[in-house]
Amino acid sequence: MVTLLIGKKGSGKTKKLIQYANEAVAASQGNVVVIEKGAKLTYDITSKARLIDTDQYAISGYDMLFGFISGICAGNYDVTDILIDSTFKIAPDGVNGIEEFTKKLQALSENSGANIVLLISASEEDLPSGINAVCEKI
Repeated sequence: MVTLLIGKKGSGKTKKLIQYANEAVAASQGNVVVIEKGAKLTYDITSKARLIDTDQYAISGYDMLFGFISGICAGNYDVTDILIDSTFKIAPDGVNGIEEFTKKLQALSENSGANIVLLISASEEDLPSGINAVCEKI
């Protein structure tokens, strides 16, 4: 399943993502992966989660991010949750391309069994109406 944490900047999305990550680690029988731009969540998320800084791998754009996430799923059969912070900072196209990206992630989630959470800094009205994901508005 793909879940979107949607809200304007400063609305508490990152705190909710941290809470989700720590709860997922406690409940998971596998691995939890948190993808972020910059290493700012190091002390907020339990060390049992795998933190990945996209800057270390020069990831930019939806295609590169999807390939990276696919590689994580392909290389680790026991990934149960993938949480992505600052999606629009990693993929500067922003709203353009988010619908296709979430559709690809939904198919990947179904094939791999991993729950995927995207943090989106926008209002729900700014997003395309065809997004195929569960949206949680913050």
